[in-house]
Amino acid sequence: MEKFSPELSSQFAKLLLALTGKKLAIVGHARPDGDCIGSQSALTRVLRALGYDVICVNPDPVPRRLQFLVRDLAFTRPDDVEAGEYAVIYSDCADQDRAGEKVRARFPNPVANIDHHISNSRYADHNFIDVGAAATCEILAAVFLDNKYPIDAATAQALFVGIMTDTGQFRFNSTTRRTFMLAAELVALGANPADAGGEIYERESAGKLQLVQRFLSSFKMECGGRVCIGILPDGIFDETGTSPEDTEGLVDYARAIDGVDIGVLIEVRANVIKSSLRSKNPAFRVDQLAAQFGGGGHACAAGLNIKSTTLAEFRPRLLAALEAQLARVTEPTD
Repeated sequence: MEKFSPELSSQFAKLLLALTGKKLAIVGHARPDGDCIGSQSALTRVLRALGYDVICVNPDPVPRRLQFLVRDLAFTRPDDVEAGEYAVIYSDCADQDRAGEKVRARFPNPVANIDHHISNSRYADHNFIDVGAAATCEILAAVFLDNKYPIDAATAQALFVGIMTDTGQFRFNSTTRRTFMLAAELVALGANPADAGGEIYERESAGKLQLVQRFLSSFKMECGGRVCIGILPDGIFDETGTSPEDTEGLVDYARAIDGVDIGVLIEVRANVIKSSLRSKNPAFRVDQLAAQFGGGGHACAAGLNIKSTTLAEFRPRLLAALEAQLARVTEPTD
């Protein structure tokens, strides 16, 4: 059978040989999503099956809706990592800052970096970057299958969840023929799409629905109707009994409006602004827009965090950047 990713698969096999006998730490990013937890979980399971001593490290807890992927795995916080030397592999992190200052201080020199973000800074000794992949889990699925590594049902499910969530249930334009082929292989190995969909999309809390309601009511059209901006004010999580993990997917409501090219979520906290950007067309390169504020991501999905600022200061700067970015694209989306 033709290999899915021959070059990366060969490089990864050579890396594992060089890591024989070393303790490994698989690091994911803050506010982890399905691709982050899925890739960490799957990589940990495969490496352990191959005989490696592996831990998972995250700056934040595993979200409630993703805990079904890690029931038999321990995810360690940076302060709780045992003393000793680790060979560190960052997964789904465009740069080291995404894992937070504590993780970067504890693991300053990663041996490997596995990622699909176009803004990845290639900060490790060995960089396994495929910007054509829809998810980091797609990269790992290709590497595992090409190298005939052991993939049990739990590993297949973790990889499937990462692909499913980062493709918006296989509807984003990052979805390719290879994406579907890999997903089919994972289902054959035990991934269960119905269980994955139920856990991820059908376990909403009442508070989350209140959060959605507040977000929708804040919508304002900008840039001649080509941009929709929604805001979550400071204190909203306490008011609704929710947490930052409940913002996952909210920005897609803003993008989904007919005629909108870019949807924006602005989350306001004390002296901190977080914003998520989503576009329908990769030509708008929201990763470049986010980079103007120290952020990054994908051509169609990006984010940023700014400290020591206010909404009044940030919003006009963002609007100016949005207008300039839209002006660079001569042909709007249909």
